[in-house]
Amino acid sequence: MPDSIVEQVRQVRSGSLTAVSLVERTFDKMASNSAINAFISFDRDKALAEAKKVDRLVASGGNTGRLAGIPLAIKDNIDVEGFRTTAGTPGIDYVASKSAPIVSHLTSEGAIVIGKTNMHELAFGVTSNNAAFGTVRNPADHTRIPGGSSGGTAAAVASGIVSGGLGTDTAGSIRVPAALTGVVGFRPSTSLIDMKGIVPSVPTFDVAGPMATTVGDVAYLASIMTHQTMPRPRNLRGLRLGLVKDYMVNLSSHVSRAVSDAFAKIEQAGVTLVEVDISPISSASFEVGFSVGFYEMKNAMAAYLAQMQPNTTLQEMIGKIASKDVKNTYVNSVLGEDAPSETTYREAIARIDGIRQNYLRLFEDHHLDALIFPATPLEAPPIEGSDEAVFLNGEYVPTLPVFMRNVAATGVYGAPGISIPLSASEGDHLPVGLEIDGRPEADLDLLGIALGIEAALVNA
Repeated sequence: MPDSIVEQVRQVRSGSLTAVSLVERTFDKMASNSAINAFISFDRDKALAEAKKVDRLVASGGNTGRLAGIPLAIKDNIDVEGFRTTAGTPGIDYVASKSAPIVSHLTSEGAIVIGKTNMHELAFGVTSNNAAFGTVRNPADHTRIPGGSSGGTAAAVASGIVSGGLGTDTAGSIRVPAALTGVVGFRPSTSLIDMKGIVPSVPTFDVAGPMATTVGDVAYLASIMTHQTMPRPRNLRGLRLGLVKDYMVNLSSHVSRAVSDAFAKIEQAGVTLVEVDISPISSASFEVGFSVGFYEMKNAMAAYLAQMQPNTTLQEMIGKIASKDVKNTYVNSVLGEDAPSETTYREAIARIDGIRQNYLRLFEDHHLDALIFPATPLEAPPIEGSDEAVFLNGEYVPTLPVFMRNVAATGVYGAPGISIPLSASEGDHLPVGLEIDGRPEADLDLLGIALGIEAALVNA
């Protein structure tokens, strides 16, 4: 296990490790892991210049910040000053004049952006098979997908190129790749993150969040992004977690074994698992989610292009989409006959508050601290053929619904969710993710629970 971000910062501040050496090591690892295709763009000279500034501050006794010299990878739909933003699609391409606020929060504390990561085109998909910038490969097995849409950031962290980075999550786009690559991925509560400077997908559900190798590192990055205190690990004894039974069906044998083992360990640590049925709430969330999603994908993107790339129309951008699955979605469901009307959209928006109240009532009725379930029903499938279907328990099933199934509704609730990696069972190298979801805006509580669970799993 590499040193934590906090430990690396301590070493840089003490002078026992230079920021320059950290950045040089990062680019060396990027070169040796080039086959995973994690990055769309990077700037070694810019990163080294920033690292030298940090080292000069250390030498002079200046304030280096809470992320002094830490290299980070940023998903390429998030603006970083001086870097191209493409959102993984040929129709978007501009150099950002300023960073998104969430990036500025991190760089103002001494973090160094080394590059922009590859992703599923326009953040709409779960494979990161990007036809414009190339397929992202899973560091655990280069023949398999890393998940998406934040697959590049997940792969960069999982391969050890960086200790942390940022992704975005509308319907699972941080947590799915975190689960499939074996890293920690955190979706904050939607209301807590400033989404300025980020290419929109579905603004009602979009949120950006951190990815790292441990819950502690994710919590540290999240505390800086949201200006909150660092959470403390929760004592698990007496904790009540809702085991979502409808998310436990039709799991691969590998996922089933991994999560069952994890449940046994946390119960031994004092957690009470309470079986709950969330199907009425999640079903309503999917009905609302697609109506809101396809309507906002059109209007939000048109408005964004008008602001950031005024010489490109929405139709021109769609015409340049390279990935077949994304192109079909925009042509048929966003612009075509299947696109939701404004009336349908307004009706869907009006239902969201009721869904969120029912979600909170589930917690109250069962006296729950959080929900727990497998992040995905299947481990990372092979890249070949995965655009449309994957093989699960003897049959081919559509890729997108399978990997969205357990995690998409979290966005409709506006709630925080985190995927924690589970150790692969003996003889199997593919990671599995354990998802924990909390109450909206109770992010610190959720992270505290995740810290406690991570410790229980490691120490069991």
